[in-house]
Amino acid sequence: MLYLGAAFADSEVMRRWHRTRQVINYVNLSTPAGLLIALIGGARPRRGEQGLIFAHGYRIPFPVAGAFTVGNVVLTKNADGYLTGRLLDHEARHASQYVACVGLPMIVLYLVASGVSYALCGNPASWNAFERLAGLDDGGYPHKAVRWRRSREGRSDHDVHDR
Repeated sequence: MLYLGAAFADSEVMRRWHRTRQVINYVNLSTPAGLLIALIGGARPRRGEQGLIFAHGYRIPFPVAGAFTVGNVVLTKNADGYLTGRLLDHEARHASQYVACVGLPMIVLYLVASGVSYALCGNPASWNAFERLAGLDDGGYPHKAVRWRRSREGRSDHDVHDR
């Protein structure tokens, strides 16, 4: 048999993971909930990359983010072509977080983490554990310092995106 190298093996493992994540998020009801939210929000679901479902054209003004994920459904108000590269990887990590949180409890846990982050630094994403694990930079979020570590100007060495 022809050896195709680590790239093939990694891609096969990823495909298996994507399929496993699809099944788990369907069974834990997070993907059906995401599809329902897409329907209510007027988005058009279609098969996307990394085992995800892209729902473009979401019309409800909440949440404010450019994209958000419920189960394996990534919802965005933006047109086709928006969900690519690092942002797509970020949203795929959120889909995996739904597996780890056994589905819909992720929404409550995410909201609590957003509240804690806002209390710590005035930004709902910077210290949100889910956003940090999904990659703040990949999601386009700032790195804000906690309130008590800021200088008089409101910055610290940790506010790398404010410079």
